[in-house]
Amino acid sequence: MKPVPHATSLRRAPVQRRSAERLTRILDACADLLDEIGYDALSTRAVALRAGVPIGSVYRFFGNKRAMVDALAQRNLERYTERVTERLKQADDVDWRVAMDAVLDEYLAMKRTAPGFSLVDFGNQVPVGARHAEPNHRVADRLTDLLSGYLRRTPDDDLRRSFLIAVETADTLVHLAFRVDPQGDEKIIEETREVLRAYLSRVLD
Repeated sequence: MKPVPHATSLRRAPVQRRSAERLTRILDACADLLDEIGYDALSTRAVALRAGVPIGSVYRFFGNKRAMVDALAQRNLERYTERVTERLKQADDVDWRVAMDAVLDEYLAMKRTAPGFSLVDFGNQVPVGARHAEPNHRVADRLTDLLSGYLRRTPDDDLRRSFLIAVETADTLVHLAFRVDPQGDEKIIEETREVLRAYLSRVLD
């Protein structure tokens, strides 16, 4: 079964399989509608109709659309972490460059293909244009915990700060790439990769 968001984002966490599947349908519908109509036009009623569930089922989990979008962002982070983890399991060498490529490539893949991701990603763009620091801290902490084991490094404050700087840098440059080209300007993406390699080489080599 697909992971559900952390319980703190929900009014009530699903216990039974049927309830978890209904929550998945609600979040899938929310993601699709974000792509189709945007955040401003999104409503809990529209999500209920698209998901094929009673409006009461939506309110069972979420008090409003903002809470629903926050839960979608948390699910995105869980799925992103899974994708990076699977990519690293397939890697032949333990190398930070391999890890960095996995982190960036899987983010780009979700940016291009995951419904609703272009507006929500990990929570820093809704309402549109509102970019807050907290999601990047959450992403950096998750990557520190994940990559420290892969790289056999101690997840100390220095490593967390380095990954936070890398995440903030990548976030800004990737957003630029997708403003220039809806599919991500390849030249800017390659420049982003070079910037990250130059910075991380001082920290991880």
